[in-house]
Amino acid sequence: MDRSAGRFTVRPADPRRARLLGERLGLRHLTAQLLINRGIVEEQDARRYLDPRLADLRPPEGALPMAGFGLAVERLKRAVLDREVIGIFGDYDVDGVTTCALLTDFLNRAGATVSPRVAHRGEGYGFGKGDAHDLAAAGCSLIVTGDCGTSDHDSIRFCRELGVEVIIVDHHQVPDRPCEALALLNPHQPGCAFPFKGLASVGVAFYLAAALRTRLRAAGWPHLPDLRDFLDLVAIGTIADLAPLLEENRILVHAGLRELRRCQRPGLRALCEIVGLNDGPSSASDVAFRLAPRLNAPGRLGDASEAMLLLIETDQRKARQHAETCNELNTRRQEVQEVVLREAKEQVEDQLRNKNPEVLVTAGRGWHPGVVGIVAAKLVDSYDRPAVVIALDEESGRGSARSTHDFHMYTGLASAAALLTRFGGHAAAAGLSLPVENLDALRDALCLAYRHQIGSRIPHRITTADASVGLEEIDERLAQEVALLEPFGIGNTEPLFLTRDAEVVRHKVVGSGHLQLTLRTGATLRDCIGFGLGSRSHDLLAGARLLVAFVPEIDQHRGMRKIRLRLRDLLPQSAQSSAVSTP
Repeated sequence: MDRSAGRFTVRPADPRRARLLGERLGLRHLTAQLLINRGIVEEQDARRYLDPRLADLRPPEGALPMAGFGLAVERLKRAVLDREVIGIFGDYDVDGVTTCALLTDFLNRAGATVSPRVAHRGEGYGFGKGDAHDLAAAGCSLIVTGDCGTSDHDSIRFCRELGVEVIIVDHHQVPDRPCEALALLNPHQPGCAFPFKGLASVGVAFYLAAALRTRLRAAGWPHLPDLRDFLDLVAIGTIADLAPLLEENRILVHAGLRELRRCQRPGLRALCEIVGLNDGPSSASDVAFRLAPRLNAPGRLGDASEAMLLLIETDQRKARQHAETCNELNTRRQEVQEVVLREAKEQVEDQLRNKNPEVLVTAGRGWHPGVVGIVAAKLVDSYDRPAVVIALDEESGRGSARSTHDFHMYTGLASAAALLTRFGGHAAAAGLSLPVENLDALRDALCLAYRHQIGSRIPHRITTADASVGLEEIDERLAQEVALLEPFGIGNTEPLFLTRDAEVVRHKVVGSGHLQLTLRTGATLRDCIGFGLGSRSHDLLAGARLLVAFVPEIDQHRGMRKIRLRLRDLLPQSAQSSAVSTP
């Protein structure tokens, strides 16, 4: 019952506005329509969107300040000037690891004394009392947490008892409970006036480092690192955490991808070589699908410190070793993940046959807790429903939740808080733990929360395309203009086009299940690649007519450049009339 080809809507066009905007920007009208579809209708806004600049970042201490920011910067400055030992603690996912690496690397280059530590999955997510004890034992008088801490009230209180102050750098939802840290930097907290709420923790950490640098310079401190050197980490953490690539994040990731292409970090350079990105990542997609999984793998299987060390190592030989280890762990992670995914899908199929729940909740003994988040994301993609995947032991379970765009997962879990031992996260993703006996009640509570938020309808994926076009409109110039809208990701999706009645000239399955097609409309031929769509080849015959949904791109192979269509979906002609609508 996996999702097959879905339904499409095509955004309404505004030809007059697109023509005027395109002429002012020197772009095709179709490209200008893409900007309009994203709410960018004024020339000045379009130029800023097409050319993101660091100078356009809103300052966190400006007219709309980030709550707690000034206090945090002053305390960090004092710790550096007084040569205190500063503990940096990051959660075990990529956002947490990059946050820890950024602050550690910045403070090291600034001449501070730093003791870094990242979470171990076996000890649970977040900042624990054991972590607090270890950092205090290392002589830390100040601890900065990254991508965690907002909900870790007991550990923060324990730090206070030890005489250690804590600054929290986080972006998860804030519980309705007073925070006992010295400073909480989290745009979601009540009273925070900073207008952009979509920063990942690594983005908040970059702001903190930038402000600290300004204060140290004013104090005459001799060690002032170049902030551009840390933008690569900001890009990786922001992309990997699925933060919206809008406003501040768009600027930071755009600049960070440029820094990544320089590949100045020995560990990242080695990792890029291992995965075949010898010129560095060219897009957010390269980061999301080739670098981030390998940086995530150590934390998923246990100890995330391998990824953190890769990011801060300066010795090329050691960096290569860390990169190879991360790559090997990723292979192991894939093997473990496939077993859990297969068993989780068996449970889902059974649930859909019997109860057809709005929210999928699966659980299993022996499942590795490090892969449940990825499996949950794959269930969402396959079944178009929010999903929770839980690894069980004898008495309790630890799990991860992923959601569709319309269901706020953190709110749903909050409504079931009485059933949970612990939970935290945001609208799209969350982590949780619970007693085993509460599993069925959690499933019922989340389905009830879904009905309260959305209604009784069963979710069904509808893909929105930017325009319906003929293949003759898709050429290399358009693909180059589409690339100007990068980086693509959450909040700034790739432009998607539909072509109807495209004739199949030839097709074959290549690689590990990818569909290679040549399509024709009129006199125009276009080569296509459908990653993971090889199973659809049995429906295709030469001369068959298809509706195809695709992203145009430039394929560069062995020094040759040509236009290629990356297929997202395809439908036979008989299904086209009912599959496409205009809102």
